[in-house]
Amino acid sequence: MPATSKPVRVPDLKDRKKRGEKIVMLTAYDATMARLLDRAGVDVLLVGDSLGMVIMGCETTLPVTLEAMLHHTRAVTRGARRALVVADMPFLTCQTSIPEAVRNAGRLIQEGGAAAVKVEGGRPVIEAVARLVEVGIPVMGHLGLIPQSVHQLGGFRRQARDEQDAEVLLRDAKALESAGAFALVLESIPAHVAREVTAALRIPTIGIGAGPHCDGQVLVSYDIFGLYEGPLPPFVKQYARLGETMVAAAEAFAGDVRQGRYPAPEAGARE
Repeated sequence: MPATSKPVRVPDLKDRKKRGEKIVMLTAYDATMARLLDRAGVDVLLVGDSLGMVIMGCETTLPVTLEAMLHHTRAVTRGARRALVVADMPFLTCQTSIPEAVRNAGRLIQEGGAAAVKVEGGRPVIEAVARLVEVGIPVMGHLGLIPQSVHQLGGFRRQARDEQDAEVLLRDAKALESAGAFALVLESIPAHVAREVTAALRIPTIGIGAGPHCDGQVLVSYDIFGLYEGPLPPFVKQYARLGETMVAAAEAFAGDVRQGRYPAPEAGARE
């Protein structure tokens, strides 16, 4: 449980890094899940475009639209009271032009109610990130395995495995920090690379499949709760198997209905 009910703000994450306090982030896609994770003391709720896979049933995040992100962001912000809500910028909402990036990010803040947006990529989006920050939109970066580039990367593969790629990732991380990003997600990279990046930055890093040296950790909530039936990344730890519990509950309900046990006949009821 959280030590305080005070809402988490963007500057708080940098303060956590300074104090050596780990940051906890999970994905959320609806008000009920947001309310439960908020009660659990999760610091940051990411309305991830991973909803394309775990909610919409797609094979990648690419089909997720801005309208879909707005719909789910509004729901999450209604359920969150303490956690900082960050919304993903879906595919091609940030990359086409800087004015378009500002317009789309602004909608996630103004209409969706998010406190910040997350942008995937390095050098190609640096100018857009700088402009978003300049107009008052907090930005979380995302490097390493960037799911929106899954086809270019040749699948969901571990990144920055050789020295040259690790150097490029470090340069991109420093560039994002210089552009004003307040935090950085590092996905599917070697632990020693994540440690080097984390040590080089003043802003916090949040790892997913990037080892224990980041300033925080994030996972997809449907993965850790056992709700998603697709293949799981090797770094995921399942903390519950709620999917199996739900199936058993639905089977029990179906059995009661079919056998006439639910609803139970009222005692002494007359025909």
